Amino acid sequence: MEEVKLNLNEEKQGAFYIVEGTGQLGEMAVSISDARLTVYHTEVAAKAEGKGYGKKLLHEMVDYARKNNLKVIPLCTYVHAQFKRHPQEYADVWNKEQ
Repeated sequence: MEEVKLNLNEEKQGAFYIVEGTGQLGEMAVSISDARLTVYHTEVAAKAEGKGYGKKLLHEMVDYARKNNLKVIPLCTYVHAQFKRHPQEYADVWNKEQ
């Protein structure tokens, strides 16, 4: 079963990862600063495409932002598109000022 993990360095830069066994299936690159979580890029391995892993990463990131009172800056085209498609679902975490 796949698992989503967050790995941040001392500067609070890193990524949410989906791993299954010993293999990484996807990653969402992020950084956290001043109560903002910036999402830079989301990528799913070719062998894992079409299985909903991008959405799983998105939900984990949004859940983390909500639990930590962070506003999300969606620089990632995938995350930005999902926020625009479902504005009510993400209104509480979407930092539209950026």
